[in-house]
This record gives sequence, C-alpha cells and structure tokens, in this order.
Amino acid sequence: MERKTRIEALLKSLNKDIYEREDIFSVVLLSALCEQNIFLYGPPGTAKSLISRRLAKVFDTKEYFEYLMQKFSTPEEVFGPISLTELKKDNYVRKTDNYLPTSEFAFLDEIWKSSPAILNTLLTLINEKKFRNGKELLDVPLKVLISASNETPPNGQGLEALYDRFTTRLYVPPMNLKENFEALLQNGGSSDGVEIDEKLLIKTQEWREWKEAIQKVKISPEVYNIVHTIRLAFEKESQKNSFDVYVSDRRWQKALILVKAGAYFCGRDVTNIVDALLLSNTLWTTKDNREKVIEIVENAVRESGFETGYSLKSLDEEKEALEDEINKELYYSDNVYDTVKLNGDEEYFKVSKQIGNRYGSKSNYEFFIPKKKMKTTDTFHPIDKSGNEIKWLKCSFKKQGSCDIKYHEDGKNDISYLSNSYYLSDNYWSNLSSFMPKISFHKGDKKEDINRRLLSLLQEETKKLATKVEKLIEDTKGKKEEFLKELDTPFIAKEKIAIAIESVDNQLDDLQLRLKDTQRLNDLVA
Repeated sequence: MERKTRIEALLKSLNKDIYEREDIFSVVLLSALCEQNIFLYGPPGTAKSLISRRLAKVFDTKEYFEYLMQKFSTPEEVFGPISLTELKKDNYVRKTDNYLPTSEFAFLDEIWKSSPAILNTLLTLINEKKFRNGKELLDVPLKVLISASNETPPNGQGLEALYDRFTTRLYVPPMNLKENFEALLQNGGSSDGVEIDEKLLIKTQEWREWKEAIQKVKISPEVYNIVHTIRLAFEKESQKNSFDVYVSDRRWQKALILVKAGAYFCGRDVTNIVDALLLSNTLWTTKDNREKVIEIVENAVRESGFETGYSLKSLDEEKEALEDEINKELYYSDNVYDTVKLNGDEEYFKVSKQIGNRYGSKSNYEFFIPKKKMKTTDTFHPIDKSGNEIKWLKCSFKKQGSCDIKYHEDGKNDISYLSNSYYLSDNYWSNLSSFMPKISFHKGDKKEDINRRLLSLLQEETKKLATKVEKLIEDTKGKKEEFLKELDTPFIAKEKIAIAIESVDNQLDDLQLRLKDTQRLNDLVA
C-alpha cells in the first residue's frame, strides 16, 4: 500500500467516534513516525490521554507505559521499584519491566508537576536513550514520549532543557462546534480502544527504515528561505520586547525532520512550501506567544513563493538603475530655461522692460537677472550687459517661479546716466511688475539630440530586462502547475494549505507588476 494512502487509512481509524481532533491526530502520528517527542497542552478533559493511547495502537508494539505525575510521585513509580533480591547483595537495581525504561511508547500526564529527581533522570533518558540501572547502563527502546499538561513549564525551575526535547507542541482545546458537543453528550464519550486493521499496523522494521529514509529527503530552497524569514521575525519581535522565543539549533534540526517527514509520507523526496506550515507546531514556547508564533510562520509561508534563483530585490535594483540611466540620458531631469551667459559661464535671464519719456514715447530697457537666485529668497540687484549692478532696481524670487521687480529708492542717484528725456517720476517706477522666466524644455521632456548608439543600447537593455521577467513568470507558472499536484497532504488542514497557494499567487502578481514596469521603460526608449 502507498505510504500516503496507508497514513490516511490510519488517521481515519484514529479519528473514529472522536470530534475536532483530526488536525491533532495527523501531526502526532507524523511526529511518532519520525520519532519526535510530543507535548500536548490544554485544559483537563480534552482527550489528551485518549490521543496518546490511540496513537500507541497504530504501532506493532505492546510496550506502552502511562503515568499521571504529581508532586509526590517517586522514581519507583516511573522507572520501576528497587529489587529487594539485588539490594540484599548490595546492588541498587530497579525492576524495570513494564515501566518507562523498557517501553517504546510512553505517556506522562501533568509532567511539570513531577519531582526534580524524576525530571532530571527523564532528561538523560530522552537525550541519550540510556538508563543507568545499578552498575549497568541500559539502552532504552523508547521511540516516542508524549507528555501533557494544562500549563507550560514555569520559568526559573530549570525545565527548559527537558521542554526543548519535545519537538512537537500541540494545543488541545475544548470542543468548539455545537453539534459535535451534543454528539459527545449523546454518545457518552469516546473509547480509548480503537480497531486498527492488521495490514495497517506499523512494524518495527519498517518504522526504522522510514526513519532512515526521512533523513535523505532534501530541504528545498523555499523552505530554507521560510526558516530564515521566521528567524529574522523572531529577532525583530524580541527587539521590540513583544516576546522572547528562543529556538535552539537542535530544535531547528528536529523541527526540520518533521517537515521532511511531511514530504516523505506524501511520496516526495524534496520538501515544499506546504510542508513548512508544520513549523507552527514546533516553535512556540508558552500560551502567550503561541498565537504570535503561528502568525509569524504563516506570514513567512505566505510571503515565500518559489525560489527562482533571482531575488525580486535584485530585479528591482536592476530595473531602477536602468530607469535612472534612461532618464539621465534621454530626458531632461529639470526645466531648461532660456538664458544667456555673462561673466564667463554664469547663466542669466534677459529681461526687457519699456520706459516712457515726457513726450509719451516708450523705449526698451534691458537688464539681466542671475538664474542662480531663482530658488532663493534673496533680494538682489540685476546687472546690465557690462556686468554692472543696477542699483535702482531690486528683485526677488522668494522661491517662486516668477521674479518681482521694483524701483529701489536708494539707487535713485544712480539713474543719472539715463537721458533727461526719460520720464523719471517715482510714481512711474514704483513697481515694474514681475518677470516669468521662459522654459525652453520642461522637466521630463525628451531630449532631441540623443546619441543613436546610446539609444540603441538602452533599448537592448530594456528588452533583456523584459525577457528576464517574462522567463521568471513562465518558470513560476510551471512550478505552480507541479506544486498544485503536490498540495494534497493529510498533515495540514485544508484552510492552511490555501496560505501556500496564496504565496505563489502573490509572487506571480508581483512579477506581473514588474513586467508592466519594464513595458513602461520600453515606452520611454521607444
């Protein structure tokens, strides 16, 4: 039987006559298949022990141990009583048969209520898969340890190392849907017992083979990108003091084994974007940060898309550099004004005003306003064509487009060189109105004297950029077609799978926007 079909059949059996636990069973089964320890968090009476007992029945093993921890629990109740026969021989040896050291599956309820003596021994047992029994160091067959509690371990109790060994962390809430709750009341609860078809039972040998095969599954570039995005998000949240989530290197390694297992049991040898959603079940630490961690994981998946070998940031930088060059070489970056050059290369606006004489005739009078004053609030004198300041006129742009020109009383004596025939009354000169510089070419106008060879090169570069974006779009569409064939997984809820599809659609939308922008550049060089 195909692995995925077999998993789906097992999950159907596990979920028989139990409600709203489908997603939990799928993840605990996957965790057990790759020998990852599990922590079930939730209030009392939410079927945490039932989940553990049913899960153990999927595997072809009789070695199952279960114990309810309390502050008065003794090591004898977990690891086995002291052998009186051996004690008489001065040997401190436990009788471990049917206790935790000889079990392949174990469930420890209310784990954090236990004594330090039990928890310290438990850490060594989980970490090294060894148990010291008297003078002997025994190999422990334990493959999966499931723990449960209605609380996460309290801070400052030295429980962080043990808690870190539980790779999978799942919240088991009370029943939510009204009809399911009523069905539970009608049926009187769910039985621990569950019938598993003999053909579906997982044998120890194939369990071992699967574990080795899972290690060979490759982590895709997309999943690596998602992991890095999550780590950066954790760092940013920590800096804002929003929460403090520490994920050890060992924990990341274990978490990625779960992701690889998700791909393996769906018949794939490379992980994909959907598999990365399993990380939301491995990285949270407390009830207070659980929702935020899930949000960060889902956002990282939503923003990921496919790895194309070319980052959108690099693409944007390339496009912006090309656009800057096009604008610099082909278009005016600022208004170009009609000016003349005096005093070397300095630019001036030529102004011509009419002055009337006593007989009523008028004559043009020319003077020059420096262009450099245009964007200032300075008050200044214009000059004549010889470069001399005209003291009896004062000008000011005041950062506006036009220049105010007025008669300046202090320079009245400097107008004596004008012919006496000119009409020089103060009333006439009190205000000469304003001057608006003439624009020869407006900002954004295309230049006329463009080097044809340069234009041809820019057209070629624009076409290359458009071709690159078009290829990225086609490659992404091709990957999406293959991706859609791999979406069906029993380990991720259907509504969560939509997040992965959204990430690909977002990527295609982003690429289409960039293609439109390259077409805009193409119009600029046309």
